[in-house]
Amino acid sequence: MFLFVAAAIDAFNPMTLPQVKPAVHVPVVELAPVFHEPFVCGEHPYGSLHYVGDALGRDCVIVGGIDPSTGDGFPRPFRTSGATNADWYGWHSAVHAPFSGRVVGVHENALENTPGRSGKDLAGYVAFRRSDGLMVTYAHVTNVTVKVGETVVAGQVVGVVGNNGHARMPHIHIGAWRGTTAYQIRWNLYAEGRVPALQRQ
Repeated sequence: MFLFVAAAIDAFNPMTLPQVKPAVHVPVVELAPVFHEPFVCGEHPYGSLHYVGDALGRDCVIVGGIDPSTGDGFPRPFRTSGATNADWYGWHSAVHAPFSGRVVGVHENALENTPGRSGKDLAGYVAFRRSDGLMVTYAHVTNVTVKVGETVVAGQVVGVVGNNGHARMPHIHIGAWRGTTAYQIRWNLYAEGRVPALQRQ
């Protein structure tokens, strides 16, 4: 888990932490898939985390384990015990932009946590702003390939999966919000389905 927030529409400052205001109706946003490989996400239900970028966020991991030639096996996040980062299928896999918009925040954290142990430093992140003011952050990303002020298109590679900050495993946390309203995230499954099945193994 991590804490993220946008202080203003054009600036991203993770040290300013406004809390999410309760909403009668939780808005939903559809984003381009964060990975091209098959993935699963755990969700932060309302009230478990209180700050924009965290509240209603999702922690997503790439899964593998199915033999593409036979179809045997079952999806799982790591090859053996998961004791090393390299054992995780998603480790250093490409991370893709959620929509076409502008990069408004970047922080690189090159430290690598050992799976099962949380780090203490600010997570590596990329923050995006869409033209309508919607904000999205990716946390625990590393080897970031974009800069603040740069325009990105949906699906563009912006970095790779890391395990840094308050993370216990290689994954990407995604949070979406506008102002102090957190959004529930869903994926554009049509876009995800266009990636050839063998490429996604």
